[in-house]
Amino acid sequence: MDNHEHARLRKELTAVTRALISVCLLFVAGILVVVALSGDGLRKVQDLLRFKTAEQAEAKPKAPEKPAKKYWTAPDISNESEEVHYGRDLIAATARYLGPKGSVAQITNGMNCQNCHLDAGTRVYGNNYSAVASTYPKFRARSGSIESIEKRVNDCIQRSLNGKALADDSKEMRAMVAYITWVGSEVPKGETPEGAGLVELALLDRPADPEKGKVLYEAKCVTCHGLEGKGIAGAEGLGYQYPPLWGPNSYNTGAGLYRLSRFAGYVKANMPLGATHDKPQLSDEEAWDIAAFVNSRPRPVKDLTGDWPDIGKKPFDHPFGPFADKYSEQQHKFGPFGPIKKAASDRKKKQEEKKPA
Repeated sequence: MDNHEHARLRKELTAVTRALISVCLLFVAGILVVVALSGDGLRKVQDLLRFKTAEQAEAKPKAPEKPAKKYWTAPDISNESEEVHYGRDLIAATARYLGPKGSVAQITNGMNCQNCHLDAGTRVYGNNYSAVASTYPKFRARSGSIESIEKRVNDCIQRSLNGKALADDSKEMRAMVAYITWVGSEVPKGETPEGAGLVELALLDRPADPEKGKVLYEAKCVTCHGLEGKGIAGAEGLGYQYPPLWGPNSYNTGAGLYRLSRFAGYVKANMPLGATHDKPQLSDEEAWDIAAFVNSRPRPVKDLTGDWPDIGKKPFDHPFGPFADKYSEQQHKFGPFGPIKKAASDRKKKQEEKKPA
């Protein structure tokens, strides 16, 4: 075999060798890819794909955010009349004028209107007066009649202050009505602004528990209201810095706060001291249980025989019979309230079905 033939064979052998090496390298590379994608490599690829998907999602236009609620605020009292200012003083320091040592009359228990209507009736969800002027006169099922603002004020005096009614034409009544009307003067007729009255809490699926409420009260409420619920008297024995929650000087059984839903909503948004509707310090359950404890304590009793002439219109948590349903006074006071509300809804539906088309 000559030199020329040897050179040709070496060239062919080299080509075959290179081809075999290339095949081996491709095989090894394939194995490496599989291994990489089966472990951290796969996760990295997935992460890369997710990142790309997230980038694409971010590029899409976002849904518009819901606008924040605009809560009612009271107007500026600075330039109002003397009568309006006097009305505010009567709300803020009722006992000074109408309490047991009142300078005008001695007709109330010594509590102030603003003990229940916070900041003289101007605090958001503090039982404020924002919707009074816009909705009165109006029919109220409790009396079964059309009520004026004067009637509503006297209801509070006779129930929450356990007192005697003022004459509609008295200087004090005129001043309080002028102030309350001014508080809601910027609210359109027939409307109820955001933040009016009290917050409404979701109902519990169990009875509110006075025993649990007692534990909570002793932990969270005694500093201001005392272990025996007597509150802390104000300067010169006029009114209360912190009001009594039960006992002879507290609200009577006809007051709105004697209904558990009203008391629970009140404390949820305002108590303990420093709490607000948007920064509460109590859970809903705690508020219900504290309400159950406080309203299980002794207090003045009001004759309610004239209330709720249509018993079917009684609120679910009005605790005195007779009722239009089968549930007891105990359940109407402490709950659970769900079945009571359902029964009322069913009654209303049946009544509507009976109406002629």
